[in-house]
Amino acid sequence: MQGIGRHTDYASRIVLHLASLGDGAQVPVQEIAEKRLLPAPFVRRVVARLAAAGLLKTTRGNGGGVRLARPAAEISLLDVVRAMEGKVVLNRCVDTPHACPLAAVCPVTRAWTDATRTVEGHLAGVTFAGLVAAIAREAAAAAAATATPTPASRRRKT
Repeated sequence: MQGIGRHTDYASRIVLHLASLGDGAQVPVQEIAEKRLLPAPFVRRVVARLAAAGLLKTTRGNGGGVRLARPAAEISLLDVVRAMEGKVVLNRCVDTPHACPLAAVCPVTRAWTDATRTVEGHLAGVTFAGLVAAIAREAAAAAAATATPTPASRRRKT
């Protein structure tokens, strides 16, 4: 089974990077490439596609860079997938029902349609603000787990 392409994976990492910087933050493409360990030429191509889809805004020249076109809470993984891959299509019969003469009565077509809607619904519910919040929660939990115990907590109970 084929999943998302590398360009879609990179696109999600680019949007996540920008979302983690906060609303309105603008950074050069080279910084994104370095921080997210991505090849700069590929990042430029992905940024161009995300900008064409209305997810990012770019500014040229000195002090230019890339930023989110709208708040991270309003950008979902589904937006990124659609910008990079087009429609979510698990089977050709879902995308072009007239391709199969049995589509109208086929229970398998209905199953593929339901699965496609489920995937789309899940991806639509995953916002980049939510992903940034999840990173913060995981970092806080990791920090708490490795925190040095206080002297009071080290005392033995008798």
